[in-house]
Amino acid sequence: MDRIGIDAGGSLIKIAYWQNGEMDTQTFPVEKVDECVKVLQDVNPEAKVYLTGGKRAHVQSLLSGQTYLVDEFEATVKGTRFLMEKENMTATDYILASVGTGTSFFKVTPQSFERLFGSGAGGGTLMGLGSLLFNKNADFTSLVASAEKGDERASDLLIKDIYAPSAPPLTGDLTAANFGKAHLNKEATADDHMASLVRFLAETILLLALQAAQANQTKNLVFIGSTLEENQPLKQRLRMFEDSFDYKAIFIEKGAYAGAIGAMLE
Repeated sequence: MDRIGIDAGGSLIKIAYWQNGEMDTQTFPVEKVDECVKVLQDVNPEAKVYLTGGKRAHVQSLLSGQTYLVDEFEATVKGTRFLMEKENMTATDYILASVGTGTSFFKVTPQSFERLFGSGAGGGTLMGLGSLLFNKNADFTSLVASAEKGDERASDLLIKDIYAPSAPPLTGDLTAANFGKAHLNKEATADDHMASLVRFLAETILLLALQAAQANQTKNLVFIGSTLEENQPLKQRLRMFEDSFDYKAIFIEKGAYAGAIGAMLE
């Protein structure tokens, strides 16, 4: 327990450390940084702390003892490689989508990695728009639960809706316009709109990942990040086009902590 990794992002602070031969992880909202610091002191006040993420310098300023700053992109990829090896995953060349407050996309090979680009579509979008659509005081868990109960077809305009009653020239269940029926279908519920929001995020992230995969000649898409944690609706929608677009969606246990784990392994 002499090394602790911290990934201090825009919304969450993730920590990782070894305890009794097992890796322990915890998450704190950024507004509870003082509570996070107290936990670190309780774990081991003498530990070396390795910090990454956008708010790493702020968290570092609150800590005493030996602290080190780690490159965010290197930590993310290193942590991902470690977790994939631990789970005996065989993908070597892949596009890595780190879905946090926003989303970063990386090309990863056994010898190297490259950050390709980023998108503002991510967990911040889910929380921000979700609070407007569903409940201003809603938390992440309640928004995901709402999406799980909803049916995006009541809110989204689909290809088959446009061509009805004729047969569509494309797969009818593809989205023509996200939220394209939200102003027309008076029977659509807040849960339906939340399901539509999750599908909008999934399609945006997936289309960007697929373009990167095509450009780099791989079919493997690895998804990590706190927005995927306990978020089955998002995972399901990231998988839903595997047959149509010939890709493999890969999810990693503890993928939300890849950055913190990679920092700890520095």
